Amino acid sequence: MKTPMSPSSTHAPGLIGRRAAAAALVAAPALWLGPRAQPAPARRATPAQTEGPFYPQAFPKDTDYDLLRNGDLNYPEGQPTWLEGHVHDLAGQAVKGAQVEIWQCDGAGHYHHAGDGGRADDRFQGFGRITTDATGSYRFRTIRPVAYSGRTPHIHVKVRLGSRALLTTQLYVDGEPGNARDFLWRALSPADRDVLTAPFVPGPDGMRARFPLVVAT
Repeated sequence: MKTPMSPSSTHAPGLIGRRAAAAALVAAPALWLGPRAQPAPARRATPAQTEGPFYPQAFPKDTDYDLLRNGDLNYPEGQPTWLEGHVHDLAGQAVKGAQVEIWQCDGAGHYHHAGDGGRADDRFQGFGRITTDATGSYRFRTIRPVAYSGRTPHIHVKVRLGSRALLTTQLYVDGEPGNARDFLWRALSPADRDVLTAPFVPGPDGMRARFPLVVAT
């Protein structure tokens, strides 16, 4: 014979369930209305620098990513280097379809430019241009830049989007003794030097340097 249950014990499971549900409803708004995700802070634009006097007057046979191959010619001098990075806007979004250009002197310190006397090695492309992909990435094969009279080693960089030039700047080599004597590098603030100076480190297929670019679109 079953033992009769008291009224309180009869309704206890339902009461507990209702109380749990009510507690969940009370707590839920606190969960839903908790701290809102804050927007990411705006990024700082890559510092601009002068274009310099040696932007190409006439482009080489090739204008692709590989500056060590100019048409059918291969450039065997210098330290082969992969220069790579991503282009982002101030909100941190990848900039797709931007054109990234680089240009620099050859291993003997000469540019493909009439103002430099036309002494550059024809095997060295000296200038390259690529279009960023959906992730904003770019990559060039070139040489570790070298010094020439009055300048520490550097690579010139320009970013375009359509007909607009978004950035013109220069990349320097971290730890290069000539940096402190270079008038353009010295003019930079310490924070700007950090942004425009990158380590060039040995890799399995040459030197590597990363140069992230942030532009106002």
